[in-house]
Amino acid sequence: MKVILSRKGFDSANGGLPSLIMPNDDVVSMPIPSPGDATSYDQLCYGKKTYRQILKELAPKKLFMRCHLDPDLDACRLIKKPHGWKPAFGQIGSSSSYLLNTVGLKPGDIFLFFGNFRRVEEVDGRYRFARRTGIFYHDNPIQLIWGYLQVGEIITDGMKIKTRYPWHPHSKRDRLREKTNMLIVPRKHLSFSPSRPGCGLLRYDLRRVLTKCGANKATWKFNGVYGQRNIIAKNRHNNSTVGVFYPGIWQELGLNDTSKTTAWAKEVILG
Repeated sequence: MKVILSRKGFDSANGGLPSLIMPNDDVVSMPIPSPGDATSYDQLCYGKKTYRQILKELAPKKLFMRCHLDPDLDACRLIKKPHGWKPAFGQIGSSSSYLLNTVGLKPGDIFLFFGNFRRVEEVDGRYRFARRTGIFYHDNPIQLIWGYLQVGEIITDGMKIKTRYPWHPHSKRDRLREKTNMLIVPRKHLSFSPSRPGCGLLRYDLRRVLTKCGANKATWKFNGVYGQRNIIAKNRHNNSTVGVFYPGIWQELGLNDTSKTTAWAKEVILG
């Protein structure tokens, strides 16, 4: 069982804000803006507020309209669920090629989705980013694992994607034209924990925080599981004396199939 760390959600270039750790430790990964996609931030909700309302409270001067809802793991955040909705995750281009040709993605492999996050607080019914104290992880921008998916099926046939998942952004005509376009469908249940669904969202937990305490968000706590020697055909700068440094905006990081990698992924998901 290989594990892939997959970076998804808001960042400095896409959205310009961190995603959100809510006061009750729920985690809300904000899908990146995408004018060409059909889903709007008004169609997604947390509690009684739409994503657009929440973002307006956090960044009044920014305008958030349409977004790329992918990975699409949880129907609960959709105000109106499409008929026949099922969770799925799409990839295309170099990321798709890396997963298929370099990582050798197969059913049973695990995606751990992570992104940039910061704690928010609610004051007088409105959300705002919590004050930075430098004491706790969640007061400062961090990189955090927020979701998971165990691969059940890999669909590369454009007609199957369009027919079976017409609402998904990777069923759009321009993406279907690309030979590298694919859709990853989760198992119904986790192979190692049959009582748990094959994909889902995760709450805030220190075991899911990648960032080293007190460091820049891209400097992760040292763990050989995602250290240089355990990476599949990636050569990113890192420094083991202060942590593991993975800067920039990138998509996937495949990890070798080892017992330690599997045990770590299970702990992250199951808590």
